[in-house]
Order: sequence, then C-alpha cells, then structure tokens
Amino acid sequence: MTASTFDTARPQAQPDRTPAQPDRVPAQAGRLPARRHTPPAWDHTPPACGPGPWTSTVPRELVHRAAVAEVLLTDWQRHSETHYTITAQWPRGHNFYTPIAGTHHDPLIAAETIRQAGALLAHAEFDVPLGHHFLLEELTLTTNPGQMHVGHAPADLTLHITCTDITRRGRRLTALRYHTTLTREGRPAGHGRISFTVVTPAVYHRIRPAHVFTPTHQPPPLTTPLTPQTVGRHHPHDVVLSPTPHPHHYTLRTNTHHPHLFDHPQDHIPGMLLLEAARQAATATHNHNNPHPTTHHLPTNHTTHYTHYAELDHPTHIHTHPTTNPHTLHITAHQNNHTIFHTTLTTQPTTQ
Repeated sequence: MTASTFDTARPQAQPDRTPAQPDRVPAQAGRLPARRHTPPAWDHTPPACGPGPWTSTVPRELVHRAAVAEVLLTDWQRHSETHYTITAQWPRGHNFYTPIAGTHHDPLIAAETIRQAGALLAHAEFDVPLGHHFLLEELTLTTNPGQMHVGHAPADLTLHITCTDITRRGRRLTALRYHTTLTREGRPAGHGRISFTVVTPAVYHRIRPAHVFTPTHQPPPLTTPLTPQTVGRHHPHDVVLSPTPHPHHYTLRTNTHHPHLFDHPQDHIPGMLLLEAARQAATATHNHNNPHPTTHHLPTNHTTHYTHYAELDHPTHIHTHPTTNPHTLHITAHQNNHTIFHTTLTTQPTTQ
C-alpha cells in the first residue's frame, strides 16, 4: 500500500471558498497549459530588452503547489517517451529549506525538486488529468555535498530523467517509476528515484474513509516542539517533532497551517512531512545530550518507503534505530502500532 498522496488541489480566487474544503478540478475541467520547450538560460546577466527567451516557473498546478513561490521547476523538454530534461532553480534562501550551516543547500530541496518533476511529467507528458491523486511509494536520493554549496546566485539545475516503469490501464497512466540525475552547471549533484501510483477521484473517494473529506477532520492538537537547534531548525514553527519520555522516540507535530508543509489542504499527512520528520529525528538523535550543538548534519543519502496511508487525525510516532554506521540511522513512523513509513538516512557532519 501507499502512504502519501500528491494532492492535485487547484486553488482558485473564489471568495466564498471555505479553507476546510479543498478546491479540486474535475478531470474534464479545462485544458493543461501548453507544453514549453524553450532552452534554459544559464546566464545570470540581466538580458537586454527583446523577445527572450525568458526564464519562468512551470505552472504551479502541474507540480501540485498552490503558491507560485514553491515551484522549483522552470522548463522541460521531451527526448522520447522515457527520457526528459527538466530545468530547475534553487533560491539562495528558501523559506523552509534553509541553508544548512549557512553554506549548503538543504538536500531535501533536491527531493522536493524530483517530486515536482514526476507530477509535471505525469500531467504534461502522460496526460494525467488535474484532479487525479498521486500515491507515493518510494523516494530515494543521494546528493553530492561538493555541489550543494550556496553560491552568489541561485543554483541552476538540470534534471536528466529516465522513466523505467510506465504502467497504463488502457491509455491511462496508473503508475510511474523514474530515475533522476541532477547536474549543476554540468557537474553531478545527485541522483534519485521515485515511484508512485495514480488513481481517479472516484477511486480515491472509494478507498478513503468518508470522514476524511469533512471539515471536522483535523490532526491532534499540537504539542510542545523540540528545541529548534537540536533538530537543525531556527524557528519553533518549523519543528515537526515533540519529545517523549523515551530516548530516540518522538511524536509528530502535524501543523496544517504551515505554509510549506501544507501548501494546500490535505486529507492525510504529506510524504514530504514524514521525510522532514525523519531528518529532524536523525538530527535530534545525533545531538542527544547536546542542547546547543555546533555541528550540523547534512543529509547525503536516504532510501524511503511509504507502506500505509498516514492518517491526519491519528497520533504518529517517530523512532530512530542505530545501524553499524554511526552516521546512518533507520527511522520508522507508526500509527496504531502499524509501520506507515521507514527510511534509512545517512548524514555528513559539517560545521559553520
């Protein structure tokens, strides 16, 4: 089973819309934006006035984000049904994926970039209608710390994507697995793999409990967060874990008002929130007994699987487990004594 849905809510400027009810676009509504195949612009020098090409983001609806500021992809090009090139840009200072130690891009922004790439291709190249639901199954990522440094300008990335498993029912895409190699100015920056399934709105409503679509469907009340510095954060608002009496065991804080983790309404816990919880749990475990750490932990590799739906209204418990490598932890998430998520995460210590 899968555990996290890439929601395809498409917020629109409707003053009478209630926040508790996601605004979904029916499969037959509208057409997808025209495909763009303009070449990427690598020159940071402001161009002279003229016809372009100009750099902009892809439509936010195609990457399942409500805020334009959260869109990381700038263009894409099809080479064949299985090979694509996508360009992306990382800001020097993201509002959530803040630089680690002030010197390195947060590697989880690479995971979000690869996630957005899959949604873009599914809609723009495989003709998945807006309104369908994406169920995340696997997400792996390895990054090259030498290419994660924050420079004097935003980081321009190229994603080289190969679709290895394309599953259809008739002409409709039902599942996709793809491998991504990231390069930064031609140099390898990382590689990753994602797999997900796609279901129609009718199927999704049939397999989900009816109460998750009601306005009263809410997470448990927020509990006291861990100290931000112990989990590599600067502000309590970005801390997604609370302490428990047991070492290396934490409770998930599901804050549906967080502008990045809940960019739009969800009926479940997003997969990227669980990945952030794993990273914070690993950092807290490495910083155990050190309330004022001076060493930062740069994630370099993770292999993640989502095994069940992560229900919004159930308590979620995060556990870290040691391995033979002191820099690698196995991290699990549990609801009602069932494992809903597990990842093996390796970090590299770094100082300011």
